Amino acid sequence: MKQKLTLILALSLLATSAFSQKTKKGSGEKKGPLFGLHFNMQDFVAPLGIKNPITGKTYATFRDMNKGFSLSYWKGIHPKIDVAIKANASFRDYRAIRTGLTQKTEIGLELEPTINVRPFPDAALLNPFLTVGIGGGLYTDKFGAYVPAGLGLQVNFNSITYMFVQAQYRWDITKKTAVGDNLFYSIGLAQNIGKEKPAVVPPPPPPPLPPPPPDRDNDGVLDADDKCPDVPGLASLQGCPDRDGDGITDAEDKCPDVPGLARYQGCPIPDTDKDGINDEVDKCPTVPGVARYQGCPIPDTDGDGVNDEEDKCINEKGPASNFGCPIISEEIIKRVNLAAKNVFFATASDKLLAQSFKRLNDVVTILNENPTYKVQIDGHTDSQGKDEYNQDLSDRRAASVKAYLVGKGIAEGRLSSAGYGETKPVADNKTAKGRAENRRVEMTLSNY
Repeated sequence: MKQKLTLILALSLLATSAFSQKTKKGSGEKKGPLFGLHFNMQDFVAPLGIKNPITGKTYATFRDMNKGFSLSYWKGIHPKIDVAIKANASFRDYRAIRTGLTQKTEIGLELEPTINVRPFPDAALLNPFLTVGIGGGLYTDKFGAYVPAGLGLQVNFNSITYMFVQAQYRWDITKKTAVGDNLFYSIGLAQNIGKEKPAVVPPPPPPPLPPPPPDRDNDGVLDADDKCPDVPGLASLQGCPDRDGDGITDAEDKCPDVPGLARYQGCPIPDTDKDGINDEVDKCPTVPGVARYQGCPIPDTDGDGVNDEEDKCINEKGPASNFGCPIISEEIIKRVNLAAKNVFFATASDKLLAQSFKRLNDVVTILNENPTYKVQIDGHTDSQGKDEYNQDLSDRRAASVKAYLVGKGIAEGRLSSAGYGETKPVADNKTAKGRAENRRVEMTLSNY
């Protein structure tokens, strides 16, 4: 009798809700809150055949299935994902299953939350879905739990009334209740219980606009305000054109295709000497120059024809071949070379011998008389001994000559020294004479 009443209730809800008011819903919206009623059937025979193939696959007939009904609440958490909570009532003789004694039909009460995932937005008319959850219930006098998983089909009647058809396999996870695995079938209807959004009524169309005032050249400046009504122009120039965009109308612009200034009647600032620097910032407007000298040529302080940027002696005249510095006389060069040939050291030492001092003092005299001169001192050895030793000895000997000159009052900044070891011979190291020539000091004068 209870099974028949449940079926009648479900069919009544289906019949009445099919004629519910319909509204449209966007495809990106989530399902509103639903309250539903469902008719259920449970097959406890089929899982036995699924688990034990020896018994063969059998399914309970409609008459043998246990009947029941559910109350449900549905709510969308994503355009394609819903949560549902079902309260199930199932009619079955649970006590007889555990005791073996036939009893009157009893009721199992269950609470079952599930997650339902659809491939299509909720607004679709037909929408299959996957369902999985966890359930628990009181079966006469025992509590039990199970895991439901399965398939369903949602039929959406304009998001007001929904029909749900579901098939689940339910795993019994508390064997002591002796409920057992079962196939669970359900069909039912659910009604949207959320507030319906009011229909948006579009505002009435605005009255027709009056005809626009005349603008013959269609430049956006009305003829009444346009000083050039037949030629498209700019509003900022009262409708007159400005081809070069310099803010001066073409009619007043003496250079209409080149941007310029009003004080030059629309022409650019002039550049008389054509050096790329306009006359307003050019300190030498009639002589081509460079920007870093404000339009003037690069200066030549000593007037020797070599500009100061290339002249290493800007206060002394000299040829370009010598970087603008004076040529050192051959006589002075000979005196310095003679001094270099008469520099002597103690054997295998960087100690200067006294016989070197006379000629070195002559170099001091030359440097004092010519304060712009500089001297590069280079030390050399023969090939006797190790390369590393010879390199070090040549460095020290050149440094000794430099130290002597500094000691005589010559500024250290005018002197530099370097050693080259045995790398630059001037004679054959196989002979004593050649080795003697290779053991030398060279001094090179320059005035830059």
